[in-house]
Amino acid sequence: MNYIDLHVHSNASDGTLTPAEVVRLAVKNKLAAFALTDHDTLAGIPEAEKTALSETENGHPIQVIPGTEISVAYKKKDIHILGLFINPKCEILTSALETARMKREERNEKMTANLRAAGIDITVDKLKEEEGEAVLTRAHFAKFMVKYGYCKTLPEAFTKYLNNDSPYYVPREYLSPEEAVSLIHTGGGLAVLAHPLLYKYTLEEVEQLTAYLADFGLDGMEAIYSSNTGFDEGRMRHLANKYNLAITGGSDFHGANKPDLNIGSGRGNLKIPYTILEKLRERLP
Repeated sequence: MNYIDLHVHSNASDGTLTPAEVVRLAVKNKLAAFALTDHDTLAGIPEAEKTALSETENGHPIQVIPGTEISVAYKKKDIHILGLFINPKCEILTSALETARMKREERNEKMTANLRAAGIDITVDKLKEEEGEAVLTRAHFAKFMVKYGYCKTLPEAFTKYLNNDSPYYVPREYLSPEEAVSLIHTGGGLAVLAHPLLYKYTLEEVEQLTAYLADFGLDGMEAIYSSNTGFDEGRMRHLANKYNLAITGGSDFHGANKPDLNIGSGRGNLKIPYTILEKLRERLP
């Protein structure tokens, strides 16, 4: 059976591999397709598509599904909406993501100022020297602090400095869920609720979120996910069916930033069949 992965990050956001390296790893792991879903950007897609074409011409067929992962605000929480089958040339969507990037930059400037006041020699320019053109996230802040000895581990950096309750943390300005779904549809894509059980909601609250998003045209739910245990997948499949949503699945691969997750297999037992992709394509406009 052919397998896929519909939630993958490169160093265009907070992954550690280039889009080309991600493609080659997907080929090595014998995936038939994967979605590049970097946070709030489509910047890595051209490189990934070019590399996939080259790999295919060299006898290693691989499909790149262009996507993104958009952060939205829902009841004071950061919720993620995946956009799959996005047209990377859609100016309305790319403009909205660029605006989100600029707001993220402003927030990063404020956070680095807060951290400098705590004795950490960090600036946005220094982060960019380390990370190039990547969309900077808290994962990059944590990586910097570990590299330069301010923290021993990435979890320690988040616990001491970067969690939502930290005095150094600066909240982001987010799109609304309905805006994100609308933008994804404008870009020709399908809108999918990412990792619904990762927000630490009760099952009742997850259903409330699902129903809310379904009213605005949500297309799918990431029911198959690396962190699922026990009956998690079955519960999410049931919820997706109840609200007429497509099933998707992904590892949430980030390279060395999430070293326990591999593309296509998650923590070792993730299997997302190609039929999932075929059913998603049936929902495309």
